[in-house]
Amino acid sequence: MLDPNLTIVDQVAAAIAGGSAERCCEMAERVTALFVASAASFDLEQHALFADIFERLVNTIELRALVDVSARIALAELSAQLAPVSQAPSSVIRRLAHHDEISIARPVLSESAKLGVDELIEVARTKSEQHLLAIAGRWWLHEFVSDELLKRGHRSVRLRLIKNPGARFSAAGFAAVVREALGDAELTVEAGIRADLPAELRRRLLRGAAEAVKARLLSRAPPHLYEEIRSAIDVATVETDREMARARDFAGAKLMAARLKKEGKLTEAVLLEFAKQHRYEETTAVLAELAHASVEVVRPLMQSLRSDGILVPCKAAGLQWETVTAVLDSRFMSGATNADEIAKLRGKYAALTTDESHRLLKLWAVRSAANGTH
Repeated sequence: MLDPNLTIVDQVAAAIAGGSAERCCEMAERVTALFVASAASFDLEQHALFADIFERLVNTIELRALVDVSARIALAELSAQLAPVSQAPSSVIRRLAHHDEISIARPVLSESAKLGVDELIEVARTKSEQHLLAIAGRWWLHEFVSDELLKRGHRSVRLRLIKNPGARFSAAGFAAVVREALGDAELTVEAGIRADLPAELRRRLLRGAAEAVKARLLSRAPPHLYEEIRSAIDVATVETDREMARARDFAGAKLMAARLKKEGKLTEAVLLEFAKQHRYEETTAVLAELAHASVEVVRPLMQSLRSDGILVPCKAAGLQWETVTAVLDSRFMSGATNADEIAKLRGKYAALTTDESHRLLKLWAVRSAANGTH
């Protein structure tokens, strides 16, 4: 217990002067218990007094924490006790929130109402993925904070955010989630069942989604959104079918690719520019020429919802990964290929050999001729 014969300031000073990590931690526990029990009745002067006491204790314990595990545990416990207290000293809460040790920062980042939008954004810009996860789980998040969290690009953070009904998203934030959901079944489902997802973005999210993902989304749809989601799936399916079945005139693109080849101008740089501009026919025709394949073989690979196949002509053409990524992104106008999928495809591309890619292209050419593909 606190010594009734000494002021709390004197006792804290004695604990700090003593230099014992154990004594400082014990004092922090007692001071915190007293503050939590009585903070609601404190006046401004008393709050200022406790803020100063906490600062002094945290300063001392932080120094001890560099070499003493028990001191780090004490700071984590202090953070957990202060996090739900609305009268907690703002300076102490900010200091705990910025702590590099996640066990210390997590409680206040997850719960403390003393952290404002600007403070959360600063942490989101500078701290670790675990810090971002803690913020993403808060009971309410301003859209500015959500946008900053999304900019860091962590899939785990995107998922926690989209699953958090208290997280608000700007139009740009939702659009970013939809772009990243391409090829990510779990993110597609979690985003698809959000009531605040704009209808157009819901259709874009579902455009090209696998049938299994659509079925899973419907099974998770809340009753008040079921019809809306089912309608979005129907519309997205029609749009996807129309896009993939749309008649494309490759005659002009073939002539252009042949002319570039004749003039010695058929290069990877030309393909990269076409792909970046989403010029589908030109990209397909030039890729086919560079891979020594036909448009009839490359076109189905470009249209496929699976991305693995298009790696084959890219490898046969000897393309750099930057160009491969641009070709992958050029296939559909709905956005860039999901970052996690890109990472997996890069590994597959590195493992694929040039000889293997040429053998596959020859095999597919024979099948294409046998099937009468034009």
